[in-house]
Amino acid sequence: MIGKSFVCARTGARAASRETRRAAAGQAGFTLIELLVVLVIIGLLATLVAPNFIGQSEKAKPKAARVQLENLRNALDMFQLDVGRYPTTEEGLEALRTRPSSAPRWAGPYLRDEIPLDPWGRPYVYRSPGEGGAAYDIGSYGADGRSGGEDNNADIVISG
Repeated sequence: MIGKSFVCARTGARAASRETRRAAAGQAGFTLIELLVVLVIIGLLATLVAPNFIGQSEKAKPKAARVQLENLRNALDMFQLDVGRYPTTEEGLEALRTRPSSAPRWAGPYLRDEIPLDPWGRPYVYRSPGEGGAAYDIGSYGADGRSGGEDNNADIVISG
C-alpha cells in the first residue's frame, strides 16, 4: 500500500494512503499496541529463562569448589616437596603464601594469588593431620556453612 493514492469519487481529488502520509511526514514508527505486545513477549521469555540461569549458577558452585580444592591440593603438595611436611593446622593455608617460622626450606609462595574463599564466600577449612589417617583434609562446608548437609549444603572435602 505504500506509495499508492486514492481518487475521491465525488470530488475527483487524490488522497494518499495513511502509510504514504506518515512516510512523507517522517513519522514512521511503532504504535503503542505494538510496543506493549513486544514488552509482554520479552517479559514472558524472561520469566521462563531466568530461573534456569539462576539454578545453573548454584549448581556450578560445588564444581567450582572442587576445582579450587584441587588447586590448593597441588600447592600443598609443592609445599610438602620443599619443606618435607604439610603445613600444620595452626599454620593453615597461609603457609602457602608466607613462610612459616618452622619451615627453613620454604621456597614459596606456592599460590600466585591470595588464598581463595569458597564459592559461598567463606574460607576453606584445613586440618593436618586429617581424619582417617590422611596427611590433611581441606574442604568447604557448602552453601549452609555447617558440617553435613545434602546437595549444595553438602560438605566438599579432599584428603591428602
